[in-house]
Amino acid sequence: MKTIQVSGLRWYIAVILFLSTVICYIDRLTISILAPVIKIDLNLTNVEYAAITTWFLISYSVFQSVFGGIYDKYGTRKVFSFAIVIWSASAMLHAVAKGFRGFAFYRFVLGIGEAGNWPGSIKAIAEWFPAKQRAFGLSIVNTGAALGSVVAPPLIAFLQIKYGWKTTFIATGALGFFWLILWLLVYRKPSKHKWLTQKEREFIQSDEPDLPVNTDDTPKRTWRELLKLKQVWGIILARFFGDPIWWLYLIWLPSYLYDVRGYSIKDIGTFAWLPFMASAIGSLTGGWLSGYLIGKGKSVNFSRKIAIIIPTFFMVLGIGAIYAPTAMGALLLMSLVLFGFQFWVNNVQTLASDYFSVNEVGRVTGMAQTGAGFGAITFTMLIGWIVDHYSYSPVLVIGGLLGPVATLAILILGGKIVKLSNKNFVVNR
Repeated sequence: MKTIQVSGLRWYIAVILFLSTVICYIDRLTISILAPVIKIDLNLTNVEYAAITTWFLISYSVFQSVFGGIYDKYGTRKVFSFAIVIWSASAMLHAVAKGFRGFAFYRFVLGIGEAGNWPGSIKAIAEWFPAKQRAFGLSIVNTGAALGSVVAPPLIAFLQIKYGWKTTFIATGALGFFWLILWLLVYRKPSKHKWLTQKEREFIQSDEPDLPVNTDDTPKRTWRELLKLKQVWGIILARFFGDPIWWLYLIWLPSYLYDVRGYSIKDIGTFAWLPFMASAIGSLTGGWLSGYLIGKGKSVNFSRKIAIIIPTFFMVLGIGAIYAPTAMGALLLMSLVLFGFQFWVNNVQTLASDYFSVNEVGRVTGMAQTGAGFGAITFTMLIGWIVDHYSYSPVLVIGGLLGPVATLAILILGGKIVKLSNKNFVVNR
């Protein structure tokens, strides 16, 4: 029997990763959308709510690096399957939590599982896409974060109003098990995928024609060697300062709209998706721009940096939300912030595969994601304290300043964006 051949198989892989990210964000946002109800039902303060989300961020941050190493050692297919089983089961178990400790525990376990999503997705894109298309391939995955955040408010609000918050956690958590069937059916490495055409195999390999396509033959640096590289620290620090912008709106937007702008749960379900729709557009735009510039003959270095600098100016606009006379005006400014953030982060996430081989991408990505998580932890706990003692205004000011700091970390430490071989990598001394 002739083996099936699928043209453009890499795009199908990207769509599957997009779907996992949609599910990841629905599961992640369930507690954020339900926060006004759960805080009242369980008599939780803003500091306690911040602590619950921080337990998620702690495990999510630490296990990103753990998963990065596991992906590099055991492969994308097996490890991703393991990750989604953990996060889907823990998401469903939120329904049996009876108070602060229960939510904190299941949130911690959810963070362990969801920590596998981004290192796995970025590694899979690095395996399946050459540099000229890598940012756009990753933008499809990143759009899952945005569209998951768009779908979540109306879906979760509907389920809460009709069935209650416990059933809502069960319903949203079950989605990952359906995705797992599709993943196991379709995903293989390019070197082992029987559906891959020879033409596409050669295209994927076009960045490094002298190496076998995505095999284990590429030399690897040790963890210690990687941590000596200023490029690695540029990526880590950029994510440490940049990602809290995303988490600010992901975790606190529903509460802000409820507490400051007088929105009901129904209003939140109706309007809170708007900034995340803007972020989806930003993700695709950022991925397209750098790929377009590379396709026009510009260097990867020039193309990535342009696509990182431009959106930085959008990320400061959240400060203006403080002075917006209406809730819709504030949402518009926040939409521009998240447009800029996803435009920015989509290109920052490709840097690991721009600098390093596919057999190092998992570890570098994991370390960067850990940096992102610890930045989010620091800022999230700070937000809870500031909101309880002051207001959201100082929070929006700090959030507006983080973007330029994150970009400066890339520009100062990253140097020229080129593939670093074991013979020419630059270390901090």
